[in-house]
Amino acid sequence: MTQLTEITNYMQHVLAKDNTGHSVDHINRVVALANQILIHEPSANPFIIRAAALLHDVYDDKLFTTEAEALAAKKNLITFLQAIQVSHVEITAIIQIIDNMSWSKSIEGNAEPLDVNGQIVQDADRLEAMGAIAMTRAITYGAVKNRVLYDPTIMPRTPKSKAQYRQDDSTTINHFYEKLLLIKDHLNTETARQIAISRHQFMLDFLAQFKAEWDLLK
Repeated sequence: MTQLTEITNYMQHVLAKDNTGHSVDHINRVVALANQILIHEPSANPFIIRAAALLHDVYDDKLFTTEAEALAAKKNLITFLQAIQVSHVEITAIIQIIDNMSWSKSIEGNAEPLDVNGQIVQDADRLEAMGAIAMTRAITYGAVKNRVLYDPTIMPRTPKSKAQYRQDDSTTINHFYEKLLLIKDHLNTETARQIAISRHQFMLDFLAQFKAEWDLLK
């Protein structure tokens, strides 16, 4: 059994019961997007990219009740990678990508710079937050968190910290303006920027249609 197969099995076990839009199918799409970008980045490391893409949500703190639980999940991951004989250098690279690729981390400006491997994984994850499936994921996550779907009296925010970004006092539709529509200007690779064009436009079209239908209530 290859290391990537074992890593895939580990991810599937950890995320098997996810109901927030960060399930196995989400991970598989991130990996597929990373592979698509990787074709055009010959200097990148395929193992590091695929491993980080597979594992990037297994200790994401927003999927846990407490930070202590997320930290324990991170320690479990490192122990697992050591057990399947992933090298110390590779583990360090994988963890560095996971710890610094998120949108919320970049808000506070304290994310460490990502090398080309991290940039590819970050782009893949951000592309997965754009387009048709991304919209259903946003709505699913909002429902799980009991967010209001839309309220025209609640304006989109400009969060200045991770804590503000994670607050549930906004609406699901506002999340498009607070993050999803901003992504196209925060991608690293030319391949990702090209993929983003149609996905971005699809979200704009959806929002225009959504608001036109909502306005029927006036």
